[in-house]
Amino acid sequence: MAFAFVFPGQGSQAVGMGRDLADAFPAARHVFQEVDDALSQKLSQLMWEGPQEELTLTANTQPALMAHSLAVIRALEAEGGFRLADRVALVAGHSLGEYSALTAAGAFDVATAARLLRLRGEAMQKATPPGTGAMAALLGAEIDQARAICAKAAPNPETGKDEVVEAANDNGGGQVVISGAKAAVERAIEIAKADGVKRAMLLPVSAPFHCALMAPAADAMAEALAKAELRAPVVPVVANVTAAKASDPVEIRDLLVKQVTGTVRWRECVAAMAAMGCDTFVEVGAGKVLTGLMKRNAPEATALAIGAPADVEAFLKTL
Repeated sequence: MAFAFVFPGQGSQAVGMGRDLADAFPAARHVFQEVDDALSQKLSQLMWEGPQEELTLTANTQPALMAHSLAVIRALEAEGGFRLADRVALVAGHSLGEYSALTAAGAFDVATAARLLRLRGEAMQKATPPGTGAMAALLGAEIDQARAICAKAAPNPETGKDEVVEAANDNGGGQVVISGAKAAVERAIEIAKADGVKRAMLLPVSAPFHCALMAPAADAMAEALAKAELRAPVVPVVANVTAAKASDPVEIRDLLVKQVTGTVRWRECVAAMAAMGCDTFVEVGAGKVLTGLMKRNAPEATALAIGAPADVEAFLKTL
């Protein structure tokens, strides 16, 4: 078995996340305490008790998902002597999950990752005035069709000027998410329906992530990442924006800045990891979104998720 460890992004959060890990494993509990200390906030209490609407604020969601993922990694290490460098060929993460992947691989420490993700969430939220941006899922569309729909939807019929509407996530299996100015995204939904796309719908998100409107957030992250300590990961990361592996800290910094406005090329990331010999994909942290996508993107591969104490124990028995 050649393992790839993959780390989830926004949408996988839920009230109660990680509480059972903290109860079961001291090493997991320590991660949540580290994140609380780094942020000077009882984020763990918000994760475990809610309210949901506060947990869903992107500035909370991003460090919370990283904390859950790293709690799983630390539990694997403490309970079974698991070492990522010895057992895993590649890591990758979906959007903010790329920070979790890099932290699991030792490129960031947990406190640094928590602070960067808090800043990333705040900067993405501030990048556009509330209500001016939107994201939509096109189900049953492939990336080229989605890009063509965006190109048709960009011109504002009243002004004749182009508005931002771009492919944000190529998740694979006929699932593409688009992002941009609200009116342009709404036009794209109507065009998609007319083009025979199975389903096109607005997503309940607070900002238009992974498009050119996020440029102010990319600038904020460039400044923060320039000051952050970033080591070479012990396992290469397959980057969202290139779908290629990276290990050089200078390159990784640059890729994380580009990722804020760039397309998350998840379908290609999975294909690249499979082509590099990975046959077992392990989703580490909250939910099973990536495990579900894996069945469509790499049907021959084994896909499993580790998010709870029973998952940790079951996985360690397989090694």
